Amino acid sequence: MHPKYTFLLFGLFWLLTSAFTEPTAAPVDHSAYDRLLKKYVNEKGLVNYKGFKSEEKAFNDYLAMLSKNAPAASWSKNEQMAYWINAYNAYTIRLILDHYPVKSIKDIGSKIKIPFVTTPWAAKFFTIGGEKMSLDNIEHGILRKKYNDPRIHFALVCASISCPRLRNEAYVADKLDAQLDDQGSDFLNNPSKNKISKDEIR
Repeated sequence: MHPKYTFLLFGLFWLLTSAFTEPTAAPVDHSAYDRLLKKYVNEKGLVNYKGFKSEEKAFNDYLAMLSKNAPAASWSKNEQMAYWINAYNAYTIRLILDHYPVKSIKDIGSKIKIPFVTTPWAAKFFTIGGEKMSLDNIEHGILRKKYNDPRIHFALVCASISCPRLRNEAYVADKLDAQLDDQGSDFLNNPSKNKISKDEIR
């Protein structure tokens, strides 16, 4: 084949394939969430829900961005993990706000709590990437199953005083390992959550 025609065919092939290839989605920017956490979560991890209510539009805008931008395969592992941890914690806050004021997250939903069925964590109350999801889906179906990093249990906060503290900053890829290590150290060394003596660990 004449080189001229080879070049034309290659150009046509490139145009056709590029037309049907969607651009790679950039990782989500968590700075809006980071600002709210710094403002309405104290150093002990306690949440000022009234504060979040006062800036509900900004919070909902962040959640809408999460909903429309599920992690892409092109994202790094840390970018994906930071996304899912932030999504879990942010949607937990959203769940509390949806039922505010509420004494305990366990008061939400059915009075008979069947794990993975009727608990607040099993309720599919948000959508990510067009799929209805629950907090259990994120924790057990994605984070535990796909990444298998035990430190996530120090980062996911279930809106209970017995949980690890909610970090007053968003998780981000370039600091994720340090953030998870810090969360683990903080939880394990908290005497109100763990009793460690010479003969016993509780």
